[in-house]
Amino acid sequence: MNRSIRKVAVLGSGIMGSRIACHFANIGVEVMLLDIVPKEPNDAEKAKGLSIQHPAVRNRIVNTAFQQTLKANPAALYSASFANRIKLGNFDDNLSEINQYDWVIEVIVENLAIKKSLYEKVDAFRKAGTLITSNTSGIPIHLMAEGRSDDFRKHFCGTHFFNPPRYLKLLEIIPTPATDALVIDFLMHYGDRFLGKTTVLCKDTPAFIANRVGVYSMMKTMQVVEEMGLTVEEVDKLTSVVVGRPKSGTFRLSDVVGLDTTINVSNNLYAGLTDDDAKETFVLPAMVKKLQENKWLGDKTGQGFYKKIKGASGKSEILALNLKTFEYEPSQKVKFPVFELTKTLALKDRFAVLLADKGKAGEFYRKTILDGFSYVTKRIPEISDELYRIDAAICAGFGWEIGLFETWDAIGVEKGLELMQNEGMKSADWVHEMLASGAKTFYKREGGKRLYYDIPTKSYKVIPGTESFIILENLSNNIVWKNAESNVYDLGDGILGLEFRSKMNTMGAGVIEGIQKSIALAEKDFRGLVIGNDSTEAFSAGANLAMLFMFAIEQEYDEINMMIAQFQQTMMRVRYSSIPVVVAPHSLALGGGCEINLHADRVVAGAETYMGLVEVGVGLIPAGGGTKEMALRCSDLYKNGDPELNTLQNAFMNIAMAKVSTSAQEAFEMNYLRRGDEIVLNRSRLIADAKQAAIELAEAGYTQPKKRTDIKVQGKAGIALFKAGIQGMKMGRYISEHDAKIAEKLAYVISGGDLSYPQLVSEQYLLDLEREAFLSLSAEKKTLERIQSLLNGGKPLRN
Repeated sequence: MNRSIRKVAVLGSGIMGSRIACHFANIGVEVMLLDIVPKEPNDAEKAKGLSIQHPAVRNRIVNTAFQQTLKANPAALYSASFANRIKLGNFDDNLSEINQYDWVIEVIVENLAIKKSLYEKVDAFRKAGTLITSNTSGIPIHLMAEGRSDDFRKHFCGTHFFNPPRYLKLLEIIPTPATDALVIDFLMHYGDRFLGKTTVLCKDTPAFIANRVGVYSMMKTMQVVEEMGLTVEEVDKLTSVVVGRPKSGTFRLSDVVGLDTTINVSNNLYAGLTDDDAKETFVLPAMVKKLQENKWLGDKTGQGFYKKIKGASGKSEILALNLKTFEYEPSQKVKFPVFELTKTLALKDRFAVLLADKGKAGEFYRKTILDGFSYVTKRIPEISDELYRIDAAICAGFGWEIGLFETWDAIGVEKGLELMQNEGMKSADWVHEMLASGAKTFYKREGGKRLYYDIPTKSYKVIPGTESFIILENLSNNIVWKNAESNVYDLGDGILGLEFRSKMNTMGAGVIEGIQKSIALAEKDFRGLVIGNDSTEAFSAGANLAMLFMFAIEQEYDEINMMIAQFQQTMMRVRYSSIPVVVAPHSLALGGGCEINLHADRVVAGAETYMGLVEVGVGLIPAGGGTKEMALRCSDLYKNGDPELNTLQNAFMNIAMAKVSTSAQEAFEMNYLRRGDEIVLNRSRLIADAKQAAIELAEAGYTQPKKRTDIKVQGKAGIALFKAGIQGMKMGRYISEHDAKIAEKLAYVISGGDLSYPQLVSEQYLLDLEREAFLSLSAEKKTLERIQSLLNGGKPLRN
């Protein structure tokens, strides 16, 4: 069956239901979101004379929930305008309409009887072949389909999204014995390609995979905390970025998610597990029971492991819970000596050092990480037949950079077993059998692909579904050139790939050299270039401010001028090469990281791309072609009949306010992305899709473009418009004197200088204006103060 999803009905408008509805709206699907009808009008409705028959009353629950979702931060929608893709209704009046929908997703209360009652109505209304799935995390999937029609059961399974669905990548697919294999294949593909998810096929076991392992890890951590007498702050430091986990750490993350969620999953696991030798780990520790009794469940109740208060000065202060006295105390910064040894190491190289530490940190890691190794080996084949699914689920669902089997590989499987034995822990027998077979790792790379150890066959296999991914880490044998800050790869099919490798992928001398070299190599022997990376931090956080600051302090203005000129020339090289250049941004693309996208032949952006020209925040203006490019793009819009000064003002304000897009979709709305550019939902597919775009451009007969000399600028008219606004903001004390100076420099450049009337200018003319303005601002004391504040890890300084 050639199945497509045009319309999705979401049943249940709570936190998960509303956000799932929004994510489908994000990808262009028409959505109907339904919930129950209230029993009677509330007091406000009665005061208006509304009866239970009035639509506003009947849809009150769904309307209220949806409005709360629209106000949520972070936003559930890529663009606020996408809300009009979602129709609201209720079960009594609108459920029959599901016969027009391709997929019905149930997200109601975790009560089997209530779910089965709703499914009986759904079965009566749905058309044959409609997908029916549940987002449950606590009820066995097969029980919900009991008593339903054969066609219902054939098209029914679990689709467990993680909250928030827009941001967390995991989608667990849980079939029942009756689920059609074609339905499973479709959902695995659809979740990956269209929803941007890491889709993991799960067995119908308690809490499936991610919550089973993730909650076990959390409960084990809490047990060790009680054993060792650790503080809340110590644990969050130990369990955060140093081991590749969310920077919030265990306890802060618990506060954000809500401790009641952890409690419910843990209690359900304890009650539902029959064949788990670590079942007792899911018994709630004393600290959790105390928090539950006090109803200190985290952010939703105003306090949990942490509490935010207003201090004597009126500023917010963070208090941390003392786990011995259960009193809140000022949060303390903590340090562990071993972290000094690991701070310069790559993530995978840290674990051997951390586990060998003789101090408190090492003891904690041996008790938790090694125990995690033991636990997951014993969950095969109970929760999964393949080890890679366990790693994929925990990484995508809990935000870990690497899973437990990959962590174990990092220290060596044999070394891990030795450490576990020293701690009195055991792994499952299959690990010893794997080593005996000659296989020494759980994963390996071969031919640019990542393989996993398949336990039944005692052989390595490619991870299913990743055959079309391009992961640069897997292509170490394909590097054709490199320096300290960049690698150039042969991606195959005549396409080169450039990867930045500096801290936060900032664009210093090494990266600039890499851009120039990769273009030269591509022009000589290849047919296209992709610029992208697999960083979890940033595509690029922009120019290397440290180098600029050093030159400015030494008043080496010739060096600054040359540095800016070289940066501009490099961006223009991206635009005017003889081969197509495709840029693949994701996460942060700021300053220079935005400018390189503005000069690409095509941009293939990750959906979660936060792009902006932010130089004003450090007292400068965009001078890598960013200001020039926005003037050029405004000029092109004038040809479409767009109001000239209004269009220019929009571009000016985006730069002057250092506005950053909240998604790739918003980057389109800000004119940082243009028609022909693409959005990719699944980050893992980003470089592969960018490569395909480069091939398409090459095969379409790519021709090197000519430099532009037809850019219409507004001259004095534009400057006058902006100066009036700047003066008004300054007089109202919304901006400082230095803010005004920066804004006036920006106005001058984006308007094309002090020209008597609107006229056409060249790109080079605007680049020269950019460079002059940037150079003059870099000599300002207040600009240097702003740069220094940022380099020292402070917030942007508004002096």
